Amino acid sequence: MTGPEGTASLSNTSRVATSRRHSLAKTVSWRVTATIDTFIISFFVTGSFAWAGSIAGLEVMTKMGLYYLHERAWARVRWGSQ
Repeated sequence: MTGPEGTASLSNTSRVATSRRHSLAKTVSWRVTATIDTFIISFFVTGSFAWAGSIAGLEVMTKMGLYYLHERAWARVRWGSQ
């Protein structure tokens, strides 16, 4: 099947393999978004930029690793794919 400008496209029923590089890119982009959210919430709760930065800094390190592992685990799940 061919998509716009002659590029290959996948039907809705095709399973797209997720590469490790793709998972890593998703991990980083999500962590930037989520860390900004954590920083803002932490600032409102503590009233301190220093505490908010410390919380956000710790959170970004732990959750990037957890998200990457989670993403790779789901890449192996065949449930819901054909």
